Amino acid sequence: MPGNDISGIKITHPDRVLYPDEGFTKQDVVNYYAAVMRWFLPGVIGRPVSVLRFPDGLGEPGFFQKHPMRGLKHAGHVRLREESGESDDYLCPGDATSIIELVQFNAIEFHPWAARATSLETPDYLVFDLDPGHGVAWREVIEAARLVKSRLADLSLQSFVRTTGGKGLHVVAPLRGTQRWDDARRFSQAFAQQLVAEQPSAFIAKAAKDDRRGKIFIDYLRNTRGATSVTSYSLRARTGATVATPLRWQDLGKCTGASDFDMRSIPRRLARLRHDPWEGFAELRQDLREALRICA
Repeated sequence: MPGNDISGIKITHPDRVLYPDEGFTKQDVVNYYAAVMRWFLPGVIGRPVSVLRFPDGLGEPGFFQKHPMRGLKHAGHVRLREESGESDDYLCPGDATSIIELVQFNAIEFHPWAARATSLETPDYLVFDLDPGHGVAWREVIEAARLVKSRLADLSLQSFVRTTGGKGLHVVAPLRGTQRWDDARRFSQAFAQQLVAEQPSAFIAKAAKDDRRGKIFIDYLRNTRGATSVTSYSLRARTGATVATPLRWQDLGKCTGASDFDMRSIPRRLARLRHDPWEGFAELRQDLREALRICA
C-alpha cells in the first residue's frame, strides 16, 4: 500500500520493517532523511555514491550498490573510468529528491567519494578511519582521534571529527582540491605508518583483523581513488539505527559511543544546535605539499 509522497517520490510498502529489533519501518527511514536533509545533503550532493540497500530489512542480507538500478528516474549518475580502463555509470545524487528515491529503493547507508563529479581526480578531503579492535575501550579511541588531530595540526592541517555510527571515529581534513589521489594516498599512508612506528602497541595500519586485538586500525585506504566512507548523518544498518554524527572537538569527551546518536535523537539534536559542529569545513582549503615533504 503506497505511503505519502515525499519530495515527489511515492513511497511503496511504507510499513515494511527495516530495523526488526527497533520496529523502524521504511517510512521511518524516509522520514528521518527528510528531517535531516539540509544537514545531510552537503556530504553527498554531486559526488559518486555507493548505497547499502536492504530490500527485506536488516533481518536479511543487504548489499552495496554503486551503479544506477532499473527504475530510477531522479537519482542521477556520472560516467566514471574504472581501474580496468573501462567506463561505467555511478550513482551521483543531485538533490533531495535523489536521496528520497534511493531510500524508496531501500537504501539505508550512503558512502560518497571524497571527490566531486566535476573533479573526480582531485579529492577535497582526507579521512582517517579509526577502527578499534577487540579489547579497545572507547576512551582510547577518543584519545587516538585527539592524537591524530594534534599530529595533523603539527603539519598545519585542521581536522574535524565524527562518530561512524559503528565502533570508531573519523578524523576528516579538508583539502584544497588540487591534490591528486596519489598524493592523498601517499600522505595518509606515511602519516598512519608514522603513528604505528611511534606507538606500535596502540595502532596498526594493516587491514588483517587477526592482528587488531587491543589496537586501533588506522584505515588510510579510504583516501584512494574509488574508495568511500560513510557520510555525516547517514543512518547505519546496525542494531539501534545509529547515525554517523559530526561533533565539535570540545564535545568529543562527552560522547560515550556509537549508540549516543540514532534515528530518534539526531533530529532533536539538530533542532537544538545553534551552530554547525563542522562550521567552516566547506570553506577550508588546505594544501598537502608541505605535509607530504615532511612525512615522506
